[in-house]
Amino acid sequence: MIIEDKVYGKIKINEPVLLELIKCPSILRLKTISQYGVPDRYYHIKNYSRFEHSVGVMIILRKLGASLEEQIAGLLHDVSVLAFSHIADWVFAEGDKGVEDLHDTLHRDFISKTEVPKILKKYNFLLERVLNEDNFSLLETKIPNLCADRVDYSLREFKYWLNAKIVGRCLRNLANFNGEMVFTDQRVAYLFATNFLKLQMNHWGGYEAMIRYYLFSNVLKVGLKKKIILKEDFFKEEKLILEKIERSQNKEIKDTLILLTRKDLKGIKVGSGNRRVRKKFRYVDPKVILKGQLVCLSEIDPSFRAIIDKSRKISEEGLLI
Repeated sequence: MIIEDKVYGKIKINEPVLLELIKCPSILRLKTISQYGVPDRYYHIKNYSRFEHSVGVMIILRKLGASLEEQIAGLLHDVSVLAFSHIADWVFAEGDKGVEDLHDTLHRDFISKTEVPKILKKYNFLLERVLNEDNFSLLETKIPNLCADRVDYSLREFKYWLNAKIVGRCLRNLANFNGEMVFTDQRVAYLFATNFLKLQMNHWGGYEAMIRYYLFSNVLKVGLKKKIILKEDFFKEEKLILEKIERSQNKEIKDTLILLTRKDLKGIKVGSGNRRVRKKFRYVDPKVILKGQLVCLSEIDPSFRAIIDKSRKISEEGLLI
């Protein structure tokens, strides 16, 4: 199989286990899930799919020399994402408080009910090992370290709308240093990290994203309360839920969806102004190889630490609704 990825180019996949997983229903479902949560017709930035991201995570792991087992874990890492991605955190958990980890709590149980365990067993991979991300330091680490998940979704946004020119430079200077994803050049580490913060401030944690998350999650909450949609619908494709809410004659749902079709919601009053909502604060403090040792960017560039602190303070203010 030749994958033509918009960030990494043409990648040849030969391994039978990867080929079978890529074509299985639970992975293909991710083609219907919006990476940004709010689907295109109600969002201000064009989406890509969770499938594209999941395959991208597998590819970057492959490029960095990760084991086949870790590539499998990367491909599977978002299988449990519900319809509308992190919007589900706002509907069922504490997404409006900056906590967006619902799918992580569902991951093991979700995958156990799919065809994935059978495929892994067929190729002699242990499900429990593959599902434990602690086994895979390139795939997933805690903020502020680099990892395949964090790097892939940021590179895609650099490519699609923020700064496409820096993607190749960032990729060329990424390295696997004893199982850690790091940069080989301090200047490129700074370039990546500061642009990552631009994504946080101008998109993920920006006004438009917060207000659209708030409004669209309310639509879904109303839909659930009125039994227009069901909780189990979120384990399926987004279009199922969209069709139900868009056919609804509920005035609150209809009015909010019409409002969300506007490309700019600045100045829109949507509440009493006494509730504060927040998006998760995302940042990276990449490690850089200097004289054979790893050093965090903030340790060798105090100005970058100041940028992080300023961005965090702004993000913590959130938005009054």
